[in-house]
Amino acid sequence: MTAPIEIRLGSPAQLFNTLDPTPFREGDLATEAEEYILDWAGELPPKAPLAIVLHLPPAEAATPAAAALPTAVTGHFARRAEAATRDLRRNFREGRTALAVGLAILAACLGIALLLTPEGEARGLARFVQESFVIVGWVALWKPAEILLYDWLPIARKRALFRRLAAAPVRIAAD
Repeated sequence: MTAPIEIRLGSPAQLFNTLDPTPFREGDLATEAEEYILDWAGELPPKAPLAIVLHLPPAEAATPAAAALPTAVTGHFARRAEAATRDLRRNFREGRTALAVGLAILAACLGIALLLTPEGEARGLARFVQESFVIVGWVALWKPAEILLYDWLPIARKRALFRRLAAAPVRIAAD
């Protein structure tokens, strides 16, 4: 069963960012409209097929601008899905860079820690400095681990939602 996301509008222009000079079919949705759609879609089961129903007054529903709304809405979410894909790539690229830097710092810190105790047994201050370098080396891997293990998940979820919305049929209802 399709889960409808219903929006009541006074005119097609109400759905779009009024500062965006591009035509409806290429323009950005108004922030409030996009948030409303995302909130509703996020509340629905993740596997449920979506549909977007735009309710317009009969006179507005018959206009060419209203006819362009389905393409504009699906196009908007398709562009947002593409942007999320770019964000995901950027996230992993930053993660790989941070990992390379973190591993280099870890190797340097472990090397310094080993140099501080050539005979293998450190005592007192030497042991403190040695352990400090080991800890700093492992802390250098914190950010890469965070990026590569956790930061990509919200972006991937958002992209999946945008893709679902881009694939959702958009229907105009004259009320």
